[in-house]
Amino acid sequence: MNRPEVQPYQKPFCIKELPLGSTFTGGHLVEKNAGWRTFRPIVDQDKCTGCLRCYLVCPDGVIFRSGDEMVIDYDFCKGCGVCAYECKARAIEMIKEEL
Repeated sequence: MNRPEVQPYQKPFCIKELPLGSTFTGGHLVEKNAGWRTFRPIVDQDKCTGCLRCYLVCPDGVIFRSGDEMVIDYDFCKGCGVCAYECKARAIEMIKEEL
């Protein structure tokens, strides 16, 4: 499965090119995290059971499996903490972002 990538906005040339619905089709991201995240999730791979619950509940879809490890794409993570809250193994900890 292909991961979403940032797609630059292109101004329509004529009125027929204007979208009828959303500006982009699903799977396209328009910008990276602007640096306003206060906390970031850190996965303790030794505690992780690989249940994929974090993957299923992440509202931004930034958690994925790479080999045997769960990886977080911090370019798009908002730091909401849903993954840490839902992790039954307590393998995800929210730590304060460093400036």
